[in-house]
Amino acid sequence: MRGMFQDIANKNHHDIHAQEGSARKILCVFPRYVPSFGTFEYAYPLTDGVRAFMPPQGLLVIAAVLPKTWEVRFVDENMGPARAGDFAWADAVFVSGMHIQRRRMDDICRRAHAFGKVAVLGGPSVSACPELYPGFDYLHVGELGDATDALIGMLGRDVSRPREQIALRTKSRRDLCDFPAPAYELADIGRYFLGSVQYSSGCPYTCEFCDIPGLYGRVPRLKTPAQVVLELDKLLARGVNGSIYFVDDNFIANRRALRDLLPHLIEWQKRNGYAVSLSCEATLNIARSPEILALMREAAFDTIFCGIETPEPEALRAIDKAHNLMVPILDAVRAINRHGMEVVSGIILGLDTDTKDSGARILDFLEQSNIPMATVNLLQALPATPLWYRLQKENRLLRDEDLERESNVDFKLPYDDVLAMWRNCMAKAYRPDILFARYEHQMRATRPNRLKRPKSRRRLSPRNIAKGLTILARILWIVGVRGDYRRTFWKFTLRRLVRGQIEPVLSVGLCAHHLIMFARDACAGRGNASHYSAKARLPELETTLPG
Repeated sequence: MRGMFQDIANKNHHDIHAQEGSARKILCVFPRYVPSFGTFEYAYPLTDGVRAFMPPQGLLVIAAVLPKTWEVRFVDENMGPARAGDFAWADAVFVSGMHIQRRRMDDICRRAHAFGKVAVLGGPSVSACPELYPGFDYLHVGELGDATDALIGMLGRDVSRPREQIALRTKSRRDLCDFPAPAYELADIGRYFLGSVQYSSGCPYTCEFCDIPGLYGRVPRLKTPAQVVLELDKLLARGVNGSIYFVDDNFIANRRALRDLLPHLIEWQKRNGYAVSLSCEATLNIARSPEILALMREAAFDTIFCGIETPEPEALRAIDKAHNLMVPILDAVRAINRHGMEVVSGIILGLDTDTKDSGARILDFLEQSNIPMATVNLLQALPATPLWYRLQKENRLLRDEDLERESNVDFKLPYDDVLAMWRNCMAKAYRPDILFARYEHQMRATRPNRLKRPKSRRRLSPRNIAKGLTILARILWIVGVRGDYRRTFWKFTLRRLVRGQIEPVLSVGLCAHHLIMFARDACAGRGNASHYSAKARLPELETTLPG
């Protein structure tokens, strides 16, 4: 089925209900992720019923945009597959996802077609590479906007499958301040490891490997503080677990706007008894803004993900990430720690500047920085990035269908050497005694700097107490009694219990168990060496995942 892009007139894209046509039944299906370092599947058996990482913002926003007369169901296949009855009920099936979910998206399309239903695909992967998805009936390329309105109008008039693929490209984007709150009410929020909320979109930096500027632009676009507070209220009302992640591409992309937002978050936390902790993703040069870090501390941000990528300055310059050097990296990490926030670091192996010593330097860096969690990935060239185009010119891109390896990049170092270096990093960095030593450092250097949370009614609600006791019991049994690293676990845990510090036993226990078990499986070849890898996961890993 050949794709055909449709030109869309710049009409008033808020007048959806005037275009909606007949009422429809829409099934929104979010594909399952390949288990990865950052999605915490191995921690789920220690919880009280968590089945997935974070609710998908994009698909839930689309669900919220649909006409009010349309019925909508949402299925996150990370919790369980869409059933035959769901497909039979629907008039159309909406799917969204990232490159790593490509095979799952194609599978959902096939299932929709088996029931004779029209299949619609949107999201970041198809927006970057529409040519990868010839099987879908409609492609929504780009963000929410005039393409969305055109799609709704077409489906309102006719839900039969078109004779050839119709691709709709957004030319006029809807302002973020006009976005509705995601349809959290359709999702089982209490069964996600984290809640998710978005404040801004876009990033001013042009890191060579990153697709964000190409997809969402370099000028950050913003929601209003009132929108963010409304979404936080909605998540809290839906039973979000104890932490909410800001999924912004770069939380400090607009520092002035962030300074305006943070007092609203502080007031919201005070009004709700600091019911949740917050986390986000930001560039490491956030360390240059102590006033922002101070406000984030007061708003109960506990974690910041920073794409450090490599401790080697020449490598950072080569990948257009010299902004990581505005403050010496170790100094930046410590500045963030002094404000009570742990750093989670992205690390990349397989860069052109890597040498046989790069793995050892990463391990040295982790030892010096005491960053507990570093997502060590092999370099993957994402479509439509500067890296992709450069490697294409150099004839160093591997085709997906030929991939029996962990990356689509032809490294300058021998592939087997890079893979061995990655496995060595994973094995050593996540050896239980080494990992818990880094967490022990955080207990001394970071956590005492956090804002002391009040013993509020929301924090000490019967539901939260029951949840905490369930997690504690499972950690103590699965790790403390049955686990093969229980001696290291108890060395850390007893020090906390004698001081009455239950929260770090829960948070560290969950994260450390996932990191240790994922690293073991990955080193044994039962997991991908890149969160973005196109390689299909080995079938036997399916049986090792928690049921």
